[in-house]
Amino acid sequence: MRVHLLVNQHRADALTAAGEAAKWLKDHGKEVGADRDSASLIKADEVAPADFADCDLVITFGGDGTLIRAAHLCSEKGTPILGVYYGRFGFVTQCTNEELGACLSDFFDGRARIESRMMLQIDLLRNSKSVASIHSLNEMVLQREVMVRMMTFEVVVNGHRLTSYPADGVMVSTPTGSTAYNLSAGGPICDPQVQAMVITALAPHTLSARPLVLNPESDILLRVSTNGDAVLSADGQVRLHILSGDEVRVVRSPRVTNLITVEQDDFLVKLGNRLFWSQSILGEIS
Repeated sequence: MRVHLLVNQHRADALTAAGEAAKWLKDHGKEVGADRDSASLIKADEVAPADFADCDLVITFGGDGTLIRAAHLCSEKGTPILGVYYGRFGFVTQCTNEELGACLSDFFDGRARIESRMMLQIDLLRNSKSVASIHSLNEMVLQREVMVRMMTFEVVVNGHRLTSYPADGVMVSTPTGSTAYNLSAGGPICDPQVQAMVITALAPHTLSARPLVLNPESDILLRVSTNGDAVLSADGQVRLHILSGDEVRVVRSPRVTNLITVEQDDFLVKLGNRLFWSQSILGEIS
């Protein structure tokens, strides 16, 4: 059995934990590889990005951003991912380092629960032809360049012109991504097991703009209706420049990200902890 590790090498504690995990895995007869940046630091074989999904399990040591990197590497082949939490919010990562041993034992014994997370497919259309196709776990964002004034973004859903947002941009997110950029932009929080697509305008210059939750099979077409430079990004991993006349099509991806889950109601627990909902303020008021 082969296991690949992806590590946030800027965190010393994550590197230390990954090194200990690599040794434990080797001691238990597993083949171990790691990303190029951290392989030599944790004494594991170096694995090229194109080969990273060619294993039985990927373990990430970092925050949600590290796990998102793994999702981009693994979604095409569906390799299961276990996220070990070394970050700030950690809505997507699944376990702490103290829980890692038990999680690995469950996985190797076939007892681990695997949750398939919906992804988006984003096609950049130029002259009605796709010139780039991206798959994202969290969200896609179409927005103005930093030095460009507010722009107008047209939204078409299933062939029906829905609205135009005078705004800094427009975002389409998955339920998994609802607690990321979407949350910061004022979008709704969705249970990650829900199947849906969420449209949220970024800093809209209109009171009528409201986040919208759509059927997961919706076909969304985005256009920039005003002149100016715009960019398309996905999960913060990919960034493309938009030319005048380009369109962006967003649909449900045929790919999924397979995450190993530790606790049945993990999302609800995290929601209470990360947003401080579980902390009573009655004592402060009285």
